[in-house]
Amino acid sequence: MTRFPIATRLALSAAGLLLVAATANAQTAQPMQPAPSAQTAPSSTTPSAPSSMQPSAPSSMEPSGQSSMHSSAQSSTDVRLHEADQSFITDGTKAVSTQRDAARIADSRSSDSQVKAFAERVVTDNAKISSAMRAASPRGVDVPNNDPNPTALDSIKDLRGDAFDKAYIEQVALSGEQKTLSVFQAEIASGRDQKLTSVARQALPILQAHYAEAQKLAARKHLSAQ
Repeated sequence: MTRFPIATRLALSAAGLLLVAATANAQTAQPMQPAPSAQTAPSSTTPSAPSSMQPSAPSSMEPSGQSSMHSSAQSSTDVRLHEADQSFITDGTKAVSTQRDAARIADSRSSDSQVKAFAERVVTDNAKISSAMRAASPRGVDVPNNDPNPTALDSIKDLRGDAFDKAYIEQVALSGEQKTLSVFQAEIASGRDQKLTSVARQALPILQAHYAEAQKLAARKHLSAQ
């Protein structure tokens, strides 16, 4: 079996995420075509009213407020997700956002060019993963656009130089990324929504590459590689 270089695998995974997001967006944007209504034979006495003007039910039988309540209840039922998929959306978006925002802090707080380069890759990749997760989520499901863990960010935002690099690598790039990997692996193993599990599979090798790079940074700085 041919083994591609890691850069090629990452490029393919990132391209796959963009394809998932584009496909989901296209499906969402496509208008639904109304089903053709059956033609009724014309009456010799009184013509039938056009179907668009005929109410589906007499208004006197169901108040408009009650109809609205029924619609809302039906909508909630339609977007109900399996527990594993809901956890993936909640925990996955928080983990990816935390890694992304911490990497943005690294750009201004770190004095190490290799740490900065690593952080730039994380920002770019995780932005694509977040977009793919939102695009793959069923319509009506709330997917946070920016929901990082404030405790993780607060622990590094006031540090600089070597002190920042140590905390960022150990607490975020290693320990935090391990948690992110667990969330995506759980969705692959237990998720029921095919689009969400597809995003998890596409993103997993990218996240694993982030973790491997963080281990190399830790070794270069004589930190615990976990």
